[in-house]
Amino acid sequence: MRTTVTIDDDVAALLNKEMRKSGEPFKQVVNRAIRLGLTAPKHLARKPFKVTPINLGLPPDLSYDNVEELLDHLEGPFRR
Repeated sequence: MRTTVTIDDDVAALLNKEMRKSGEPFKQVVNRAIRLGLTAPKHLARKPFKVTPINLGLPPDLSYDNVEELLDHLEGPFRR
């Protein structure tokens, strides 16, 4: 099939680069690129992201009950 297509400058540069690298004519490079793009898997199989929590613990002299004291300990008394 013969048709006219407008190719963006950045895509044309990539096609020309591939032509120089492969030594293939423009028509073959364009057809291969389109074929690869249309037959590529739509969703890549990804490994699920898993977070493993680590208990960093709280110093024995502190508790979550007194937030001001905890902030003073973590950030210093001049945090205000």
